Amino acid sequence: MRLQRIFAATATLAALTTLSTACEDPAKAGPPAAKPSASPAASTAPTAGAPAQASPTAAGAAPATLAEAQAYVRKYTSCEDLSTGPADRVNLAGYAPVGAWSVTERGICSDTKEQDEIVLSMVSDMKAHQQAYKDHITKRLDEGYWDAGLYDPYLVGKSFVATARKTGTGLALVKSDLRVLVCNPDFTVPEGYKKEKALVDGCVLTDFVNARDGRGSPVKGPALASAGSIEELRNLVSPKAVDCTEMLVTNEHIASIDYQPVVGRDVAGAGVKQRAVCGKLGGATRAHNLNWLDLVADMKALQTLSKESQLAEVGHQRSLTQSKLLVGTNVAVESNNPAVRKALYKLGFLRLDCEPAFSAPAGSRIRPAQVDGCVLTDFERPGV
Repeated sequence: MRLQRIFAATATLAALTTLSTACEDPAKAGPPAAKPSASPAASTAPTAGAPAQASPTAAGAAPATLAEAQAYVRKYTSCEDLSTGPADRVNLAGYAPVGAWSVTERGICSDTKEQDEIVLSMVSDMKAHQQAYKDHITKRLDEGYWDAGLYDPYLVGKSFVATARKTGTGLALVKSDLRVLVCNPDFTVPEGYKKEKALVDGCVLTDFVNARDGRGSPVKGPALASAGSIEELRNLVSPKAVDCTEMLVTNEHIASIDYQPVVGRDVAGAGVKQRAVCGKLGGATRAHNLNWLDLVADMKALQTLSKESQLAEVGHQRSLTQSKLLVGTNVAVESNNPAVRKALYKLGFLRLDCEPAFSAPAGSRIRPAQVDGCVLTDFERPGV
């Protein structure tokens, strides 16, 4: 009898257990299955006596290893052949070595899309790293390099730094959570771009990529000027920028001791279709306030002529009477008056600059020119 009561109790308990399980929410019937690791790099080696566990996914730009940093960068551009061996692809003389600036590990991968090499540096203390970078830029500024740090695609995350050498790589990486670190006091984040506080005072984080060649992040500004005739060009620039109360339409060469045009006697060879000069021509008195207007048929030819003239001045004292070439899409203005040029920038003209190693502060308009080695810009260095 006692044995029968035990069997009965056991049967009743089993029935209750079955009923309880059947009434539970199926979604809560047991612990969720562990998600598989996304890649071998996302797992860590097991410790003694403990089962292997997947490492947490890197939050934003905060990978824990070089392999994870590579995987993060690959979401935005290519990063192939990661290597931590001897630097046979990049001269690392200007990079912080492992052990300095809180860098714990460093590797190099290839951006095959941009034909670039990316240096990845894992950082244990990002604030200390940013301070070291700022100190480096400050030292360069003290040495007279006014553009130190203005053109460095130095992209920082929470746990690593990606340094690109080419503009295209930088443009791809700022689409991520990485931000360009800039510690040059002359830098201003252009309108429309992110401005975030860095971990150290005097620096800023941004998604703006500055570039010497004008192929960086675009800066807002008026469209390049254009006109269908000399008269239309006159109406565009006068009287806001150029005083064309007196204007002579002629392709003949006109110059003055105080005003030297860019285009010489061969107007057609310079790519100019029609030409005019505004201002008071010489006569009983010296010429005054001369500026030349050009309707351009071949912009590349005109820019090539100006480039040759500019390169001939390198190493020599610039003549203040020599006009500078400002261009639009099919028009140009030649002026040696800084006030006139400043007003023309607001009307959609940009100055052709072919100075070797040209550089300009962030916020300046820089566009590619039609000739190699030159850019179009609204920035003028002192003495230009």
